[in-house]
Amino acid sequence: MGSATALSIPAFLARKRHDKSWSAESLRVFARAIAAGQVADAQLGAFAMAVCCRGMDEAELLAWTEAVRDSGQVLRWPRLADRGPVLDKHSTGGVGDCVSLILAPLLAACGGFVPMLSGRGLGHTGGTLDKLSVLPGYRLDVDRTTLQRVVEQTGMAIVAAGADLAPADRRLYAVRDVSATVECLPLIVASILGKKLAVGSSALLLDVKTGSGANLGAADQVQALASGLVRVASRAGQPCRALLSDMSQPLAPAVGNALELALCLEYLQGRCRPKRLHALVLALGSELLQMGGLAHSAAEAEAGLLAALDSGRGAECFARSVAALGGPNDVFKWASQGIEQAPVRRDWRVASDGVVTALDAQLIGLAAVALGAGRQHPEQAIDVRVGVELALEVGDQVRAGQRLGCVHARTEAEAEQAIQQLDRALSIGEQATRPTLISGRIDGAGSAASRYADGVAA
Repeated sequence: MGSATALSIPAFLARKRHDKSWSAESLRVFARAIAAGQVADAQLGAFAMAVCCRGMDEAELLAWTEAVRDSGQVLRWPRLADRGPVLDKHSTGGVGDCVSLILAPLLAACGGFVPMLSGRGLGHTGGTLDKLSVLPGYRLDVDRTTLQRVVEQTGMAIVAAGADLAPADRRLYAVRDVSATVECLPLIVASILGKKLAVGSSALLLDVKTGSGANLGAADQVQALASGLVRVASRAGQPCRALLSDMSQPLAPAVGNALELALCLEYLQGRCRPKRLHALVLALGSELLQMGGLAHSAAEAEAGLLAALDSGRGAECFARSVAALGGPNDVFKWASQGIEQAPVRRDWRVASDGVVTALDAQLIGLAAVALGAGRQHPEQAIDVRVGVELALEVGDQVRAGQRLGCVHARTEAEAEQAIQQLDRALSIGEQATRPTLISGRIDGAGSAASRYADGVAA
């Protein structure tokens, strides 16, 4: 079974219908057939549904993940062998999650090399590429040679996964939405890792979100996903860990592409450090610096990250990478001249006294989508100007009439609708416990700690 044409796809699919396992060879040939355009959409849908209904055993899942990885190019970094580790981070998606724009340059400033292949937002979760699309001239899609050159020269690059990286997943991903198989765990694991393994990193850290704003809400599903990702990555030879982080409320005090980019630029210049965002950046960065051998302890790693931030070296790395990818030559000077804003701005105020007991991340994310900041299908256009600024967190004391944030909208009507949605996302009571920001850590053996160290408060 050495070529795509040697596989009878109907017979291959029938094995799972009869509850039989697929061999590693048949999965590899099937993935190559997908990449070569030899599998019809109906057959892709049948495969996705078969996996969703019948599942995959451990051997099948590992084999399928490696088959997705090997369906296209796998990056190699020979010129970096003596210069530093190649580090990578992946988030399972959330609201106000702009960590990548901060973490990548800080890691680069600490001696790592960060080729971060990111995606666009879909549904209530935002996308890193959408935030970078605010930058005039910035090239989101580059060839492999350009990606490697920029990473080698500047220490980092945040771009889209090219068409030649894990192409089998590109086609299957497009079918999963219309075949009602988006939440199928084996397909999620292989989709994430197929692309991430193709990056060729020395260390991979997964930020797996929990809570209302996560793509998987149930705690047992989140735990299963995190464990599965780490276990499969480790078996595939990829050093990997995962942290479980809270997404019950937005991570950053900004939700929307231009708003989040502006916040990150301010952060890198030391002008603001939102507490929850800052804590997660340090936690993720600390893990990766230790995994890459750039720090021997969490304390040493955190000190290095703070030094990179305070000295401006992180900001310099980000600016060099942006310029190398066609963006403004001085991104901070460009931002100081004013990032384009939405025409309508409306304050959001609280109606009663009390303590914030909930700030539903999913509802806030959907409010941003309705404003035009996100998309409900992959081809939908977005408006990078719109979104929501927030001035509160769970556990904050508020008084009637207090300003809680600001809606950036295209019209007054859309602003009013967003404020009504924000009101539904907010719960006020007499007391509240601030949620733990990082609740677990999973290592290469798949074991989970109930807390991350002593817990990081949100």
